[in-house]
Amino acid sequence: MGSDLKAKFLEVYAALKSELLDDPAFEWTDDSRQWVDRMLDYNVPGGKLNRGLSVIDSYKFLQEGKELTDDEVFLACALGWCIEWLQAYFLVLDDIMDNSHTRRGQPCWYKLPKVGLIAVNDGIILRNHIPRILKKHFRGKPYYVDLLDLFNEVEFQTASGQMIDLITTLVGEKDLSKYSLPIHRRIVQYKTAYYSFYLPVACALLMSGENLDNHVDVKNILIEMGTYFQVQASDDYLDCFGAPEVIGKIGTDIEDFKCSWLVVKALELANEEQTKFLFENYGKEDPACVAKVKELYNALNLKGVFEDYESKSYEKLINFIDAHPSKAVQEVLKSFLGKIYKRQK
Repeated sequence: MGSDLKAKFLEVYAALKSELLDDPAFEWTDDSRQWVDRMLDYNVPGGKLNRGLSVIDSYKFLQEGKELTDDEVFLACALGWCIEWLQAYFLVLDDIMDNSHTRRGQPCWYKLPKVGLIAVNDGIILRNHIPRILKKHFRGKPYYVDLLDLFNEVEFQTASGQMIDLITTLVGEKDLSKYSLPIHRRIVQYKTAYYSFYLPVACALLMSGENLDNHVDVKNILIEMGTYFQVQASDDYLDCFGAPEVIGKIGTDIEDFKCSWLVVKALELANEEQTKFLFENYGKEDPACVAKVKELYNALNLKGVFEDYESKSYEKLINFIDAHPSKAVQEVLKSFLGKIYKRQK
């Protein structure tokens, strides 16, 4: 089913794009239409599309084996694409804030010669496409207002998470004493977990006629998973313990002075001398300093500490899931869990 589903999903992208390029609220010119067309293709459908495809998977589980109608498949795909559009909007602006050079193996959109800071406005356009898609396809649905609410809320949470990340890293210049597990957790939870884990399932629940207020437990489980996912993905963890050729990218958390799980854990476990050593070497571009930090991580056995955290968090999540009264919801949650635990990449 996987490749069929992805092909169907990409077909829906083409349909949504052509609607947006003929949006009656704007008088299009050839130039503006070409610009948006190229901007969308460059920024929206790249990547693994996990978030978008999760909406369809989750909706299927919630329908408990009922064959989906073409209309249901289309709507689930459209909501999946709204999440991918949201992601594109965040990434286009994130790359400018972080002064990044590449994204998904190609130059960041704003780095293209003809784009530059026009990318800021492109971000705003990407953000505005979401309510256009929702209006066109969901306006008559009983859950329309809930969908608008959900996207607005998750966008607010993500932007607020990004803010904590930015001010923790920048303000007062490099001060490691600001970094702690609760701060790290809060950044990850808001910046990533809400839109990557909760949002796809919340879309599927709304489509299934559910009230999100009755599913706060589901939200909590998904946020917990998203937090684990980020810890596991913390580039530096994989960097120190998984070779770059395995994970396909070179993490720069140490050089970038990122509030990663590893540095927070290291600060927690380090003695006075090791703490001083971290303060001296963390966040420096010098490869020798980076190597010293990695040596310290190894000396503190962070790999073992992580594996311990992993098995405990897995057990905790499984227990939560098994306690859920709905078998269909259990299926949704287990499919997410299966995707993220023990992944190499």
